[in-house]
Amino acid sequence: MPNIDAMATEVARRIMILFFVIDTSSSMMGDKITAVNNAIRETIPELKNMTNADAKIKIAVLDFASGAEWQSPQPIELDDFSWHDLQANGLTDLGEACEMLNEKLSRKAFMNNAVGNYAPAIVLISDGYPTDNYKKGLDLLNKNNWFKQSIRVALAVGSDYDRSILAEFTGNDESVIEIHKKSMLMKIIKFVSVRASQIASRSSIVSEEKDNDIPQKNKQFIESLKDIDELNNISIDDIDDDVEFP
Repeated sequence: MPNIDAMATEVARRIMILFFVIDTSSSMMGDKITAVNNAIRETIPELKNMTNADAKIKIAVLDFASGAEWQSPQPIELDDFSWHDLQANGLTDLGEACEMLNEKLSRKAFMNNAVGNYAPAIVLISDGYPTDNYKKGLDLLNKNNWFKQSIRVALAVGSDYDRSILAEFTGNDESVIEIHKKSMLMKIIKFVSVRASQIASRSSIVSEEKDNDIPQKNKQFIESLKDIDELNNISIDDIDDDVEFP
C-alpha cells in the first residue's frame, strides 16, 4: 500500500522548468549541432541523478532556424525525457523564438502548475546573428515576469556571433560564454544545465510571479560560472580537443 505521507510530498512538489533554446540554422550544421545533440543527451542522466527535495524538474526544448518550433507540446518530466537529435538548416529567427518563449512563460501555458513554480532556467545556444526582428520578441520577453526572474545563460558557439545581442538576452555580459572547441561545447552545456537547475530549483517559489530569492540565485549562478576554467581538466572520451569551430 503506498505511503500516504510520501504521496502527499510528491503531490506538493513544485516545478522548475529547464528551457533549452537552440539555434538550428545552417551555420550550426556539422560538428556544432552534433556536439549539442551529444552534450544534451549526456546531460540528462546527470540531471536525473540530482537530489533535490524541493522541486520536480521538467524540460522544454525550443529550436529556431527559419521559424521556431517546440519539440513537445508541454514540458516533459525529467524521468520521462529522452533526447531526439536536432537537424540544422535555414535562417536564424531568434526573434520568433523569443515570441514563442514569451507565450509559454505564462500561467495560461507552461507555468500553470497548481502547487507553484520556481522561476525557470533558460539555456540559449547560438552561433550567429539573428536574421529577423529579434528586438520585437526580446522586448516582449523583457516585460515577462517569469523571464525577468529566470536564470539565463547564453552559449556563443564559434566566432561569428554578436556578443551584445546574447547579453541582451541574458541581461548581463557575464552570463555569455564563448565556446570555440567541440569538446568545450559538450562540457559547458553539461555544466551550465546542471548548475542552473540546481540553483533554480532551490528555496523559495514564485508567488504571484515573484521570487524574492531570484537576485541571490542569479548572483550565485554567475559566481559559479567562474568554475568553468576547471573544465579544461575534465577529459571526455572520443572527443578531439583540437577541433575548433569556425
